[in-house]
Amino acid sequence: MATKVVLYSYWRSGCSWRVRTALALKGIEYEYKAVHLVKNGGEQHSEEYKTLNPTELVPTLSLSRPDQPDFSVSQSVAILEFLEDFELWNDRKKLLPSNPEEKAKVRAFVQTIASDTQPLQNLRVIMHPYVAENKSAWVQHWVGSSFKALEKTLEVSSGKFCFGDEVTLADVCLVPQVYAARRFGLDLSPFPLITRIESDLLALPEFAAAIPSA
Repeated sequence: MATKVVLYSYWRSGCSWRVRTALALKGIEYEYKAVHLVKNGGEQHSEEYKTLNPTELVPTLSLSRPDQPDFSVSQSVAILEFLEDFELWNDRKKLLPSNPEEKAKVRAFVQTIASDTQPLQNLRVIMHPYVAENKSAWVQHWVGSSFKALEKTLEVSSGKFCFGDEVTLADVCLVPQVYAARRFGLDLSPFPLITRIESDLLALPEFAAAIPSA
């Protein structure tokens, strides 16, 4: 029996989108299991899913391997790092530079999105009574603030993509965040590098295949 990979995902989740893109770039086959975050009060709150992922969030990646205990991991950045490190896929496309300094810069870019930006637009945040009535303004403020920093970073680091001319985890995380910015009505005209890189990335088949509407 070959290794079976299962991704528990919600179609519009930016965190899940990152993982779908990385799986496509690495050519890793997987089974997709939808977890609807709204239907029936949110399927992520079911007892079955909570057993798999006690945080009640998506995504979750699970592996079943011959003669090995089943394994699952949550949190998109942890999953991305696992896909990068797991020995079974050592021969697949690398999404982190080998140079330690460049690797640290890519990871910092990733965390600006994954830790400082995306959580503030998460469903459980924007549906909170303190935020819900002004959720678009809330998201525009926080995403806009982060995009100012990311745009400045890209003035130094970018080539065709976020860090030179090779796709990295920074690119994997950028595209879903730009989608969310548009969804909540952020004016992207002050961020020409971000939008140009997004356009170049979406021309790649692996990125196009991961788009929620695809």
